[in-house]
Amino acid sequence: MTTRAQGTRRPPRAVDVLVVGAGPAGAATATWLAEAGHEVLLVERKHLPRDKTCGDGLTPRAVRQLGDLGLGDELERFHRYDGLRSLAHGVTLTLAWPAHPELPTHGHVVRRRDLDELVATRATKAGAHLWTGTEVVAPLVEGSIVRGAVVRREGGAPEPVRARLVVVADGANSRVARALGARRDRSFPMGMAIRGYFRSPRAAEPWIESHLDLRDRQGRHLPGYGWVFPLGDGTVNVGAGLLDTYHGFSGVNTTRLLEAFVATAGPSWGIGPETACGPPTGGRLPTGGSITPIVGPTWLAVGDAAGSVNPFNGEGIAYAYETARLAARCVDEALRADDGLALRRYPDLLEEAYGLYFRVARLFVRAIGNPAVMRELTRIGFRSRTLMEWVLRIMANLLRPDELGGAELAYRSVASVVAATGAGRRGPRPG
Repeated sequence: MTTRAQGTRRPPRAVDVLVVGAGPAGAATATWLAEAGHEVLLVERKHLPRDKTCGDGLTPRAVRQLGDLGLGDELERFHRYDGLRSLAHGVTLTLAWPAHPELPTHGHVVRRRDLDELVATRATKAGAHLWTGTEVVAPLVEGSIVRGAVVRREGGAPEPVRARLVVVADGANSRVARALGARRDRSFPMGMAIRGYFRSPRAAEPWIESHLDLRDRQGRHLPGYGWVFPLGDGTVNVGAGLLDTYHGFSGVNTTRLLEAFVATAGPSWGIGPETACGPPTGGRLPTGGSITPIVGPTWLAVGDAAGSVNPFNGEGIAYAYETARLAARCVDEALRADDGLALRRYPDLLEEAYGLYFRVARLFVRAIGNPAVMRELTRIGFRSRTLMEWVLRIMANLLRPDELGGAELAYRSVASVVAATGAGRRGPRPG
């Protein structure tokens, strides 16, 4: 990839903003700040393009953010889908994305190796410098204030890069955020997912598919879901996810879980071990705003590094782009005023955007941590198409502004389910 740093200008050793990590959150933050006229250095440990463990699905929220970044036309090169096909207990419901005054009614499926390169390229076109193959060794701290970072470029020695402000965007389990004192609140749900790519004759379907009746090899119900996302190129992204609200979470072998799901969903998609494109990959994701602190006098964290993953469905990409936009607003104000106090508004902006929604989600996943509750909820839901359409809108965070009272209702309803089932009244959860 050709970057500004590889041109005639000398690569910077002092910038307005150092952004650590060129995933969705980091690249989007760099784009917004470079567009605003700030000197931005975006560093990425690996070379682009590179793979990332992800479901690759872009919801209407993500499509909206990418369109606002000026990438709407670029997205049209990738597979477009119209909504969700959901299966459980022998019932199939096909649900189109609902109409929304601020969002499109379609999504796309884009491999992360393509998506992240696309947005990182957009950042360089906006004027940001990009250093790939660059590891952040440690934050550069002077008198307890972060002044940049010590980085090591490929084949080089550690060197300091000074910055007025630092944006931490190095993903889940962020090394940089931990070095700055950020920790996960273990009372919040942790997600675990695994995915692989398979060749499939149905890879051009206009629906992503979710299987809510997830079982292990022994046929036991699990509080999670499996997915099949068509990529339109002859392959599909197949995965399974769980939350640690399930008491057996620590003993789950994710590879075997994926094998069990493929064996269940595979016949209809023509997938199996013989059509696998390579070994699966997986990881754990802190969800629901579980990371604190996410801001300091001269730094803030975005995306997965801030735990901004939807506990309902494990979606992280849309929230990465959205938190990047909010963070960029605060960083821009701080730089223009030469006052880091503007960064303190960032947690309040996240609370305003996601606070109630994430509280609803956390209560819900506590309830479904009991496999029996999960089984009954899906059975009840699949009896009513209207109810499932409402559930889709809540889980994908697609409520219209005039429906926000529904979030309050959902909060009370889920709280009553948790109280009635006794979900969450057990000993400490692992991890």
